[in-house]
Amino acid sequence: MTSPVVAFPFRGAVISPWTLLLLALGVSADAFAVALGKGLQLRAHVLRTALVFATAFGVAQAVMPLLGWLLGSTFADAIAPFDHWISFGLLALVGGKMLWEALTPDAPTEAGEAEHVHDVEAFTTREVVLLSVATSIDALAVGVSFAFLNVDVAVAVTAIGLVTFALSFIAVFIGYRIGTRFRRPAEILGGLVLIGIGTQILIEHLTA
Repeated sequence: MTSPVVAFPFRGAVISPWTLLLLALGVSADAFAVALGKGLQLRAHVLRTALVFATAFGVAQAVMPLLGWLLGSTFADAIAPFDHWISFGLLALVGGKMLWEALTPDAPTEAGEAEHVHDVEAFTTREVVLLSVATSIDALAVGVSFAFLNVDVAVAVTAIGLVTFALSFIAVFIGYRIGTRFRRPAEILGGLVLIGIGTQILIEHLTA
């Protein structure tokens, strides 16, 4: 799903608090879906994982609009032709990794060791960074629009970051509750969710 960018007809238009909230919810939709898919993988360390992903997604979703506001429409025009390919590539890469892990049998080890290794590998710094970038690229365009609006940028990016943090945190727990009952099918679904989001972003941009 692609985060909506609210179009305003003239420079200096005012964003109401309700519009800002809806914008924050829209921008955080991708992060929620990805966090949900990630929660499907978990078997342990749920709170830690939820905090890490929620923080990473929240910070990324706040930083991207700020960068967009600072750099303006010139930067957005430069990245617009291929931003959808970046999102698709990163999401497909991580989603494919999840599918591979789900479809690859655990190596025979001592009791409980394979499960522990799987849990650790499901939570890597590189993966957190990749997913944070992939789900926040669209927020860059939102930040560019802030440069032409009567909006308190500090309030706007804070709202987006906090909403994303809250939704991502909740999503990990929702995914975990589902995933504990259906292990490998849930992991497959999680990978397909990531690939599906990336594919939808790509299709929507190419057919726009």
